[in-house]
Amino acid sequence: MDDHSHETLEKIRQQFDRTPYPRIPLERSPKQDYNALFSHSLVTPYYLRYQQVIDPAGKLILDAGCGSGYTSLTLAEANPGAHIIGIDLSAPSIELAQQRLQHHGFENVEFHVLSVDDLPQLGLTFDYINCDELLYILPDPAAGLQVMRSVLQPHGILRANLHNAYQRAGFFRSQALFKMLGLMEDTPDEFAAEVVIETMQSLKDSVMLKAQSWNPLYEKPEREEGLMMNMLLVGDKGYTISDLFAMLRAADLEFVSMVNWRHWEVTDLFKDADNLPAFWGMSLMGASVEERLRLYELLNPVHRLMDFWCAKPDETITKVPVEASDDSDWQRANVYLHPHLQTDQVKQALIACVMDARPFEISKFINLPVLGTVLLDSTRAACLLPLWDSPQPLMHLVEHYRKLRSVNPVTLEPVTPETAFHEIKEFFNRLDAFLYVLIEKSA
Repeated sequence: MDDHSHETLEKIRQQFDRTPYPRIPLERSPKQDYNALFSHSLVTPYYLRYQQVIDPAGKLILDAGCGSGYTSLTLAEANPGAHIIGIDLSAPSIELAQQRLQHHGFENVEFHVLSVDDLPQLGLTFDYINCDELLYILPDPAAGLQVMRSVLQPHGILRANLHNAYQRAGFFRSQALFKMLGLMEDTPDEFAAEVVIETMQSLKDSVMLKAQSWNPLYEKPEREEGLMMNMLLVGDKGYTISDLFAMLRAADLEFVSMVNWRHWEVTDLFKDADNLPAFWGMSLMGASVEERLRLYELLNPVHRLMDFWCAKPDETITKVPVEASDDSDWQRANVYLHPHLQTDQVKQALIACVMDARPFEISKFINLPVLGTVLLDSTRAACLLPLWDSPQPLMHLVEHYRKLRSVNPVTLEPVTPETAFHEIKEFFNRLDAFLYVLIEKSA
């Protein structure tokens, strides 16, 4: 690491010593935040990568750049039985993280004041690495990915994110402005925050920088964290999809998926996704994942973070997408409910809908779709109930469905096994697209 990079990291450490991030009350719990638990669960990316359901119990999970520990707490809640290790440059942040996990009763955790570069010193390899809100402030993000790859298990998953160069453009100009004014030469402090507030209050509302980057809430003392993490964030840099994939290639890592993959589909940006302009339809037919994400980014740069999962290259993976599976695969498949839907609250809501014969709004609990809610017919949704007890062979659920709907409600003809199979296959195929259920094929 050169002297400039070392100096930058030292400034970053000092900034987070002064303002540990995030400033979330110690007592707050993510237990009811189904979306956060879903995206921090090893089950989710592992299924996307391998089409297999993994038990997180006993797995070793690293929270790289754990800050004040709220993400570490979320990882602990999302992965029951896993051992969580958090690292961070900031000793005050590590102290808060330890207090937070202790407050919530987690003992299978440990924290170290350590930089990403020094990770090999732990002598450990991890099943899952979570590197949240850190990569974009490292002097060399690709080098950071390479270090994390070196401590990743062969079938491990790495989550990281980068700031979006287009979406964050106003903040980067703000940082350049206040750096030019000398407010970021040393660690930004209360004086720097006051100068930013006074500057923005004095500017006309029509000034582009103010219009694009300023939030009046930053003027409140309790929102100083937002000001520091945006207007005065030392080391902050923006990247593009092309940069992201170049870093993965440099680190010999393979892209798995965007964490919010349902919000990165370029066809959703068109009025009629099924009737694209001819040129676009032809272009997208042969487009790679990288190219599709790049097109989305250029058309609609609304995401602050390019939040992604990646893994070591694995030539042994021969998975067939669930939607492309033939009937014989489905007949041998086992169906799992995603563990972060497998709660009593969700079950009771489903039972109420089944008893009242009204649609079940499954997206109320894990909200992945872009285009509105996901409503399930109550009779088919009732086929989910056995999944609270254990995973079920698909054919058992087909028989369950035939008991619920033994006749066609229009013709009163008996529902045949073939009809029931295709209706249930279609139902679970739809839910698998959102990972509400996980379809594991038997050999």
